[in-house]
Amino acid sequence: MDIFEIVIVVLGLCIFEVVSGIDNAIINAHVLKTLPEKFRKIFLFWGIIFAVLVVRGVLPFLIVWLTDPSLSIFQVVGAAFSGDTAVAESLEASKPLLLLGGGSYLFLVFISWLFLEEKKYAFLAEKFIHKQGVWFYALASIFTTLMVYFSIKVNPMLALAGTIGVSAFFITDGFKKNAEEKEREMMSGSGNMSAWSKILYLEAIDASFSIDGVIGAFAFTMSIPLIIIGNGLGAFIVRDLTIKGIDTISKYAYLKNGAMYAVGVLGAIMSLEAFGHEFPFWFIPLCSFAILGIFLSLSFRELKKNPVK
Repeated sequence: MDIFEIVIVVLGLCIFEVVSGIDNAIINAHVLKTLPEKFRKIFLFWGIIFAVLVVRGVLPFLIVWLTDPSLSIFQVVGAAFSGDTAVAESLEASKPLLLLGGGSYLFLVFISWLFLEEKKYAFLAEKFIHKQGVWFYALASIFTTLMVYFSIKVNPMLALAGTIGVSAFFITDGFKKNAEEKEREMMSGSGNMSAWSKILYLEAIDASFSIDGVIGAFAFTMSIPLIIIGNGLGAFIVRDLTIKGIDTISKYAYLKNGAMYAVGVLGAIMSLEAFGHEFPFWFIPLCSFAILGIFLSLSFRELKKNPVK
């Protein structure tokens, strides 16, 4: 991989991490408003260390190791920074498992948002689909069944990887919905959490939200060092958005829509790659940039028509 490819991949990872962390930044900003200045500084300093060095630094290695448990975690770490061909070949053989698991997870994140979440509608179709929210669970079940049906013909382990991705979605989705409920309690004053409890709560939900960005990163590259760099830079930017507050983020009405469509496209591409379809290195960053560019332009147009005061 030459320097041009590295720059494109890292830039794509950084942007994807930022847009997939919008919800995280909004929740952080809401909760931080209820904390004294001293505790805000504690979270913003130690939180970024935990978010970048621990979560986004460790999670990529853990995900790769889980796709090939025959390797030790030390071998996975060593392979990421060395030219061990035997380990690299083993990881390459398990790549489809990681891609289908991640693709299944991301695709469900997308259709869950499309059918169930309140949103600013960019298109009339979004409003219609949201009204059919009850069908999300039927679609998720059909998707899982078809994914297992086609993948089990290729490799039973591929089917298992896909179902692990589905399970991971429902587990993390539960944490995210609980986070939203806790946020509403704290903002209404009905919760009685201490300042330290709120900081620990923010770290826990940051870890759950970071999974989307880390899993999506494998659509861009299988290089763990590049994933850590790109996602780490994105995490710093998300913290900066947290400091500036939700007003800076929420004025771009359709940015979240763009993020979710990008997630859906990444999930589809990862699933196709798991079944042997090949895409050039620039295709996924280009898709992400194009989708986000479209929805950012829609946001600017909306902002021009209805300026935020």
